[in-house]
Amino acid sequence: MRSPASPSPSEAFDTDVLIVGSGPMGATTALTLATHGVKVHMVSRWNWLAHTPRAHITNQRTVEVFRDLGIEQDAQRYATPWEWMGENPILTSIAGEELVRLPAWGAGEARRTDYVTGSPCTLMDLPQPLIEPILFKTAAERGATSSMNTEYLSHVQDNDGVTVRLQDRLSGREYTLRAKYLVGADGANSQIAKEIGLPFTGEMARAGTLYTLFNADLTRYVQHRPSVMHWIVSPEASFGELGVGMMRAVKPWTQWIVGWGFDMTKGEPDQSDEAVLPRIRALIGVPDIEIEVVNKSVWYVNEAYATEYSRGRVFCGGDAVHRHPPSSGLGLNTCVQDGYNLAWKLAFVLKGQADPALLDSYSAERAPVGKQVVKRANQSRRDYAALKKVFRVEGADNPVAAGIARFKEASPEGAKARTEVLSAMEVKNHEFNAQGVEMNQRYESGAVLPDPEAGEEVWKRDAELYLQATTRPGAKIPHAWLIDARGVRISTLDVVGKGKYSLVTGLSGQAWATAAARINLPFMRTVVIGEQAYQDVYCDWVRQREMDEAGALLVRPDGFVAWRHASSVDNADTALSLLQRALADLQLHS
Repeated sequence: MRSPASPSPSEAFDTDVLIVGSGPMGATTALTLATHGVKVHMVSRWNWLAHTPRAHITNQRTVEVFRDLGIEQDAQRYATPWEWMGENPILTSIAGEELVRLPAWGAGEARRTDYVTGSPCTLMDLPQPLIEPILFKTAAERGATSSMNTEYLSHVQDNDGVTVRLQDRLSGREYTLRAKYLVGADGANSQIAKEIGLPFTGEMARAGTLYTLFNADLTRYVQHRPSVMHWIVSPEASFGELGVGMMRAVKPWTQWIVGWGFDMTKGEPDQSDEAVLPRIRALIGVPDIEIEVVNKSVWYVNEAYATEYSRGRVFCGGDAVHRHPPSSGLGLNTCVQDGYNLAWKLAFVLKGQADPALLDSYSAERAPVGKQVVKRANQSRRDYAALKKVFRVEGADNPVAAGIARFKEASPEGAKARTEVLSAMEVKNHEFNAQGVEMNQRYESGAVLPDPEAGEEVWKRDAELYLQATTRPGAKIPHAWLIDARGVRISTLDVVGKGKYSLVTGLSGQAWATAAARINLPFMRTVVIGEQAYQDVYCDWVRQREMDEAGALLVRPDGFVAWRHASSVDNADTALSLLQRALADLQLHS
C-alpha cells in the first residue's frame, strides 16, 4: 500500500488483480483466481456482504460452476432444493382459490427429463445472503485477501498495470494500491464502467416495484404445493406492468418477499406499515395473520446493457454491465458466469500460459450473453400481458374481480378465457422453463476455433426452451455419465475443468494422446474416454460426441469446447502438428 503521494513504479505490485465489489461477480472472480493460485485482493465499501435476499434462482449452469470450484455441496446445504421450487401457482390469494398452476424450473413431468439429462446438477434456490458468504469464505481460504469498509475513488492505468486510489471509510485515510489488472464488480451504478467509458444501450428505470420482506408462517397454506414463487391475481395486487402480485418464499415457509408495481408518474409509493400491511394480508387472504416486517424497498426495472466489457487492463462484469429485472431468474447466474469466464483467462495470462490477447475474448463472449439476458428478463415481464388480459374485463367497475368471475363461470365467455389461459401459460414457459436460455451459450471469440467441417448449427427445437447439447466449438461440453475405475458414476464435466485445458479423445485416438504427451503442457490433461478411468458404459458419450471415436476435442478450463477435430488422424506426428497449430491460434503458449 502507498500513500497518495507515493511513487508507483510499474514493477512494484501490491496484488495481481484488484476487484472492486464482493457480490456474486466479484466474489466468483476472486474465488476462481485464488483457486488458480493468483494473488487477488477484493475491496468493498460495505461492512459485510448482502443482507437482503435479492437474487435467488440458481440455474444448472451456475451450479456446474460451483461444482468445478468445489462448493456445490456447500451451496446445497443452505439452498431450497429443486423439488420445492417449481409448482408456481396463480391464485386469488395464498389462502384463497387457485386458478391455474405452471410447473416451473423443469420440475414438471413434461420437462424433468430434459433437466436431469442435460446436467449432473439440479437447480436450487439460494438467496444472495447465503451464497455470497460461501464464495467469499472459500476465496479467503484459498488465498484471496479483502478489505471491507473501503471506498473505491478512482484509478489510472498504464501499459504495465493499474494504480487504484481507495479510502478507508472508518478512518478516512486515502491510499493507493497497484495491481496488474482491475475488475469492476461495483454494481448497477458502476463508477468504474463510467470512468472507462463503456458504451451502453437501453433504458433505465422504465417501471417501478415495491418489495417488502416479512416473516409469517404460511406453512399450512403452501407446503402441499411447494413453490418459491406464488402469483396473486386480485384487485389488491393487479397493478403495474405485470398486472399480478408476487410472493416469493425466502425461507420456506416462514419468510417471504411480496411485490407489486406502482405508477412512477405519481412518485414513490407509500411505504408506511399502514399502507403496506393491509395489502399484504389481502394477498395472503388471512386478515388477522401475524406479520413481522423486516424491511421495504423500491426498485426500478432497467433494460440496459454494455456492448463492451473492458478497456485495457480494466474489466467490468455483473450488474455493472447488464441491468435488468429479476424476471427469468438470470441475474445472479449471469454475474457468476461473468466472473468465472474472466478469471481463468486472467490466470492464464498472469502465469505466462497465454498471450494477453486472450483477454479480448472476455468481452467478445460475455457481452452477447449480457444483451440476451437483459432482453429476455424484460420480455418475461412483458409476457404477462396475455395472462393479465385473461383475468381482466376492461370497462367493468372492478376489472380484476370481473375477470376472475368470468374465468370461473360456466359460459361461452368463461370457456374462452379458460382456453386463452393455456396460450398465456405457454408463453410463460419462456420465463420459467427456459433451459435453453440458461444453457445454450455459444461463444465466438479468439478463444474458440470454429470447426470448418461443421457448417451452421441447426436448432432442432426452440433454442430458448430446450438445451441443445453439442461438441461444436463455442458450446459447453455435453454432460454424459461415465464411470471411473471404481465403477462410480462421474460426468464428463467432472473430468475436464479444474483450471486446465483438456484434450478429450477415445480409445482409438491414441495418436492424440501421444501428441499431447510430447507437448507435455502443465495446463493440459488428456482424457481418453474408454480407458478404465473414463468408461462410457451407458454409451452416453457415443450418442453425444458428434465425432469419430478417434477424433479430439480441446476443452477449456470453463468447460467450453475451444477446438474440435472430428475425424481420425494418420499418426501422432499429424496429431502433434494439428494440436500445436490449434494451441498457437488460441494464444496459448506451448
